Amino acid sequence: MKFVSWNVNGLRACEGKGFSDIFRELDADFFCLQETKMQAGQLDLQFEGYQSYWNYAEKKGYSGTAIFTKHQPLSVAYGIGIDVHDHEGRVVTLEMEDFFLVCCYTPNSQDGLKRLEYRMSWEDDFRSYLKRLDAKKPVILCGDLNVAHEEIDLKNPKSNRMNAGFTDEEREKFSDLLACGFTDTFRWKYPEQVTYSWWSYRFQARQKNAGWRIDYFVVSNRLQERVVDSKIHTEIMGSDHCPVELIIED
Repeated sequence: MKFVSWNVNGLRACEGKGFSDIFRELDADFFCLQETKMQAGQLDLQFEGYQSYWNYAEKKGYSGTAIFTKHQPLSVAYGIGIDVHDHEGRVVTLEMEDFFLVCCYTPNSQDGLKRLEYRMSWEDDFRSYLKRLDAKKPVILCGDLNVAHEEIDLKNPKSNRMNAGFTDEEREKFSDLLACGFTDTFRWKYPEQVTYSWWSYRFQARQKNAGWRIDYFVVSNRLQERVVDSKIHTEIMGSDHCPVELIIED
């Protein structure tokens, strides 16, 4: 079973750069999107054999998540059930027969760490949400989690320490999540591999491969034995992020 996750940084713009062709080529069972930057009705995007579920931010042109799936979910949830967090379209959860799939676009702490305090409260509440799901059945979490966990996960760790996405606080929250019984699938499969999933549009960062790995597939530990591969599609353009992929045994 194949899962793909991609921060498209504006789905309408990404569609103009070949999104539909990439979607069909990857041929995933589940295709999760972050930062769609859309409202309902702005883009009629349908694919044969797929159903789609969308969580739009109240603020226009901002955030937003979606999941396309070939498989009928038992239930669908939008947000995490906490009002302060549920106005920005950041989470879609599909309940399947033997797992939950959670697509997440984690809030950015922003320049000057203006939103770090909010980010910390989000992290605690989101981790609690995942733990509640995990108590029922295994969880597959994917998305732009807006943190490079370890120094291997970004090109310039020394100069970026305490910048948004690489603060001690954000990294520690990711460690806390893993300690609750979850696995970063790419790092588990490839402990020493240096591969990034996001590059700034500035300073020719992608050409220089001066990137960050901030897009993840994280699974409940008890799914580890079913993980076949975890990939980062650095060859795919169309956004400042590239798609990431998880393959698990059915």
